[in-house]
Amino acid sequence: MKIKLIDFGVAEDHRPFRPHDNDAGADVYMPYDCTIKPGEIAKIPLGFGVEVPDGYAGFVFPRSSMAVKGLVCELPPIDSGYRGEIHAIISNVSNKAQTICKDARIGQLVITPVIIADYVIDHGDRRGMGGFGSTGE
Repeated sequence: MKIKLIDFGVAEDHRPFRPHDNDAGADVYMPYDCTIKPGEIAKIPLGFGVEVPDGYAGFVFPRSSMAVKGLVCELPPIDSGYRGEIHAIISNVSNKAQTICKDARIGQLVITPVIIADYVIDHGDRRGMGGFGSTGE
């Protein structure tokens, strides 16, 4: 699948890049040095947007090498109609300040199919309100 990039100033060598043909995600890069304190959240502009087709959504997933340090990407969806700049939303869940250097790979852009639900009030047979072992299990 080809996904059109929208240029918001991203350097050519910092466009999303999959090192291997079968990688699920394409690496995205840190545009500047940044220190994130414990419990802090940083909104990092990535310099590009994407034209995600209808029936799909994009997500900037965390990289395992960062997550093990306590830096995780939050997962707000990139909707198919959104044409603005993509940001990585990074939370520091560790107990120490973490510095991310310019040019570091900070996340993985993943495009995935989604089911577009039609929410209705009545959908036939109703399930009870019981949960958490209410069926005796």
